[in-house]
Amino acid sequence: MNRPWGDFKKTREFFPDPRKSSVDGLVSVSQGVSPDFLFEAYSFGIFPWPHEGYPMLWFSPDRRGVIDLNELKCPKSFKKLLKKVDWTFTTNQAFEEVIHYCSIVQRSGQKGSWITDEMKKAYIEFYKMGYAQSFECWSGNRLIGGLYGVWVANIFSAESMFFLESGASKFCLYNMALHFKNQGFEYVDIQMVTSVTKQFGGKYIPKEDFLKLLNSLKT
Repeated sequence: MNRPWGDFKKTREFFPDPRKSSVDGLVSVSQGVSPDFLFEAYSFGIFPWPHEGYPMLWFSPDRRGVIDLNELKCPKSFKKLLKKVDWTFTTNQAFEEVIHYCSIVQRSGQKGSWITDEMKKAYIEFYKMGYAQSFECWSGNRLIGGLYGVWVANIFSAESMFFLESGASKFCLYNMALHFKNQGFEYVDIQMVTSVTKQFGGKYIPKEDFLKLLNSLKT
């Protein structure tokens, strides 16, 4: 798979200006999701977020979650975990399995999953086109954790992660961040800051700052 590292769409065809979103960050509504929609959306700082009972909703929130890789943190509890486990980290070895597990693994306080069959199909096709990536955590030959996201306009946008053994998703998150930091990149887009991503340096920045950052990366 040839990854189009700096690829992005230069003009909007399907979506309005993300700066003109509603108060809750809603930019547009569509009847579905496709690789063409995904490519344009991520090129302009927009992402899909399905809500049950509604058509496909596309957002660009007023605050954007990012990890500044120069501020990447490694929590003490995570360091202790690393000393105890013998896990392996890989990239793009099991994309379809990762997105499948992300869609079915139960999360505390969350009913169901926003990753619908339609979403899975679109992201798998996007992956085959070279615009999505997965990161995996293995215990021997067993996949125990994973994270997937989109690579467009020289920034990785993390979408979802899962774990089957405690700490495996954090293992993927941290090693994913190191993966990009070691290649000279400065930011990872995490869209929203969770209690887990905050431990590793996740923070919110204003949407305008994120859009300026995105534009600066389009080289």
